[in-house]
Amino acid sequence: MALRNDDVPRERRIQFRIGINVGDIITEADDIYGDGVNVAARLETLAEPSGICVSAIVHEQVQGRLDWTFTDIGEQSLKNIARPIRVYRVDPKTAPEERAAIVGAPLALPDKPSIAVLPFQNMSGDPEQEYFADGMVEEIITALSRIRWLFVIARNSAFTYKGQAIDMCWRGRSARAAAGCALPRN
Repeated sequence: MALRNDDVPRERRIQFRIGINVGDIITEADDIYGDGVNVAARLETLAEPSGICVSAIVHEQVQGRLDWTFTDIGEQSLKNIARPIRVYRVDPKTAPEERAAIVGAPLALPDKPSIAVLPFQNMSGDPEQEYFADGMVEEIITALSRIRWLFVIARNSAFTYKGQAIDMCWRGRSARAAAGCALPRN
């Protein structure tokens, strides 16, 4: 938005305020609510135009993983929230032009072994078992993601292959061997 706003008159600029929290939510029809949503909405009001505020729980989870600095603005009493919430203001280190270049750039390869858990195929014929199969894959992904020396491909990326037959034999020699593919004799 910062890049878009460069060429737009001040009165026509779009500036978002973002509040991010981790917490329980309830989904009902087309609506979500709960403590997680309420705190995020209140954090949004503390953010400056085009700014981001996060709760302490978010800060703990992303600290050191993003190239951003965080300013501790202390514990805040938020409207309709019983307890005070420690709030951090996000201060991106990189300039808007650099961030835009990063968005279009290909992702760097991780420096550790990678694994993707592809969706299971429901072979039972019972459509209700599809939910169970997807849940099993998600549990495996979650368990593997706890192994720090292993890079686990995200569920959303892996699930793009749901319902597709994947030919792994085009990969390198070690991948073909791991997939049980026939190897050419040398």
